[in-house]
Amino acid sequence: MGRIGVAFRAFFKALFDAASAARIDAALAGQALPAVTAGYETLPKENVAVKTPSTPKRSEALTLLAALQREARLIDLIQEPLGDYSDEQIGAAARNVLRDSAGVIERFFALKRVTTQAEGDTAEVPAGYDPARYRLVGNVAGNGPYKGSLTHAGWEAKHVNLPAWTGSNNSALVVAPAEVEI
Repeated sequence: MGRIGVAFRAFFKALFDAASAARIDAALAGQALPAVTAGYETLPKENVAVKTPSTPKRSEALTLLAALQREARLIDLIQEPLGDYSDEQIGAAARNVLRDSAGVIERFFALKRVTTQAEGDTAEVPAGYDPARYRLVGNVAGNGPYKGSLTHAGWEAKHVNLPAWTGSNNSALVVAPAEVEI
């Protein structure tokens, strides 16, 4: 508000309100202003939360499943009744699906083995091992360390890079849209 607007407000406030007139007079005289007391209402500040549009929610598992279907047709292969096809036909279809699925998994997770040892080698598992990294099978006794034959090297992700869901809440559970050729 400009100076003219402030002057008009001060004029009319002083004209119709004695307390305001006294404060304006004190301000013009260069005196410290008295505290605002009775007669003035302090408007409570509204605690207004800025509402941002909520991001539609979708399970990351469905995002992965949708990518495996879109890029590798994994769901089509799994859901297809296989009784009508020969083993050769199934194998040929599975080869392409497995290759394309591996590409999706590599891009999203960049998997690497938990251990660099070859399967069949003797593996040592320290006492107090992390059960998410090692699963002991067979005759397990005592507190470790343990020695045994590595039957599977395990897998871990170098990163997780799943795409963000940008669809609507209504389609969050859709794994693959129906396709219509026009």
